[in-house]
Amino acid sequence: MESLAVSVLPVPKPSFFHSKPTRREKGFPSWPPCKQRRSSSHVSNCHKMYVPGFGEASSEAKAAKNLHHFFNYVAVKIVSAQLESYNPEAYKDLMEFVETHSLNDGDEFCASLMRESSSHKALALRILTVRSAYCKHDFEWDNLKRLAFKMVDESNTKLMREYVLETSHITEKETGKGSD
Repeated sequence: MESLAVSVLPVPKPSFFHSKPTRREKGFPSWPPCKQRRSSSHVSNCHKMYVPGFGEASSEAKAAKNLHHFFNYVAVKIVSAQLESYNPEAYKDLMEFVETHSLNDGDEFCASLMRESSSHKALALRILTVRSAYCKHDFEWDNLKRLAFKMVDESNTKLMREYVLETSHITEKETGKGSD
């Protein structure tokens, strides 16, 4: 199988980067520069990317909020599967409620479920318990990180390969990826 080689040309460093890292910078400077307190002797080592557009929250906080809603969805699926086998009436009530209420906001869903009736309140409390237990004990956080890294790497490689093939006019047969 032939490999597709891409030559990388050296690119001069943009003028807005310092030619030598300062004592504070041990590598690439962050952009925009980290805000530092002038009244404190503490020096911030900010070497992470600035992510605009999230207001006061970080991108991790945004991801956590989405995971929170996802954990509620998972809890509803777990509780409904349990109820289906041993309490068909409660299962029917939960499914009817799910049909008329969005699961996009987990807290709003559970708050509405609690206020529906006493039997619905018990279902809501069970969902809250299950989502907490799932988040703390059953969700595989290390696997999430590994899969996220893998998906980003594979997607980047695929997109870059497709772009190189498209712009270099190399056929799939020439790269060994054809359907021979």
